[in-house]
Amino acid sequence: MTTTERPERSVPKPVFTDAEAGAREFPDSGASARRYNYFTPAKRKQTHYEDVTVEVQPDPRHYLTQGWIYGFADGQTGYPLHWTKLKAWGVDRPEPQRGPGTGGMPVENWPAHGWHEFRDPNEEWEQTIYRYNANVVRQLNQNIENARNTKSFEQWSPNWIRFVERHVGAWMHIEHVLGLYVFAANERSAPTNMHNTALAVNSAHKIRFAQDLALYNLTLTEEIEGFDGTAHLDAWNSDVEWQGVRKVCEALTAIEDDWGEAVLAANIVFEPLLGELFRSHLVMQSAAGHGDFVTPTVMGAGEYDFAQRDLRWTIACLAPLTQDREFAEHNTALMQGWLSHWVPQALEAARQLQPLWSQPDAKPPRFEDSLDRAKNRFAGICRDLGLATPEELKK
Repeated sequence: MTTTERPERSVPKPVFTDAEAGAREFPDSGASARRYNYFTPAKRKQTHYEDVTVEVQPDPRHYLTQGWIYGFADGQTGYPLHWTKLKAWGVDRPEPQRGPGTGGMPVENWPAHGWHEFRDPNEEWEQTIYRYNANVVRQLNQNIENARNTKSFEQWSPNWIRFVERHVGAWMHIEHVLGLYVFAANERSAPTNMHNTALAVNSAHKIRFAQDLALYNLTLTEEIEGFDGTAHLDAWNSDVEWQGVRKVCEALTAIEDDWGEAVLAANIVFEPLLGELFRSHLVMQSAAGHGDFVTPTVMGAGEYDFAQRDLRWTIACLAPLTQDREFAEHNTALMQGWLSHWVPQALEAARQLQPLWSQPDAKPPRFEDSLDRAKNRFAGICRDLGLATPEELKK
């Protein structure tokens, strides 16, 4: 048998005319373009933090030309800038004129740019929140378990046991209030996603620290015979020493419609003059003399949250406002007024804590010395913000 070759079939060949969707090439169409280009990075090269945080919340005062796509029932749209009396460059400029349809009209100088210049120096975003807090909890659990295994809690004196159950336990109420009713409550109010993320992380630190203290309290109830795990409630509600701190703490939750004042009052005034005063200058100074190496690590974790992370973002947020190209004078006068309002309250509450310095068997440094160190620390923070130290601090 013989085979014959079939003739080649006539099939139309595709002809590409570059008219197909997606054929056009843009500057960022290539595979090498892995970065967003709608914002200017703070440094030469943008970071992963900026990619997932900066301007994730759109703002028509900056670049969203079609206007807000959502609003509130009372007619307010998006993120109103009047939720703080602080102002950033461009705040008072009108929103750009909109064109027909959703495209808007070209705008060369968008207003409200000043708020969008903020970058969290801690570069916090979702993954870092979980990673950091998980590491803190893991380290605390290991330390507490080691104390359990070595029967270290049995070395505590009765006087120190009473101090920890009442006063160290009482601090969990403060962290709970600040975390939920100051930082979490104001998280939605700030004008950009960068601010909101920093507020949310600050809230997470507080809530985790309150939980650390609560779980530590339960552990001590199990490990120490006669440890009263409910004594902190009576101290918080009834002890004269705590009522001044409680008054200031609860007043922070009543700040009305100003997330800027809430952040300044909590992180710039309350924490240095009351938080660090109690945690660093009393509890962490006294514990070692009572054979207690665990409580300083629990308190120290919360101290690190504030001193090395929460204070950093707060200064980065507020300090540029006192140097603002349009509103420096307005912001400086406003923040000085807030300091004058909150500093006297914090100092009065600090002096009500003074009797606690005489309760441990192993005495910490004198109360007046501790308060002077807290005042100096606060004065340094004021300088970092470009603010004058309030006269009330000298009283």
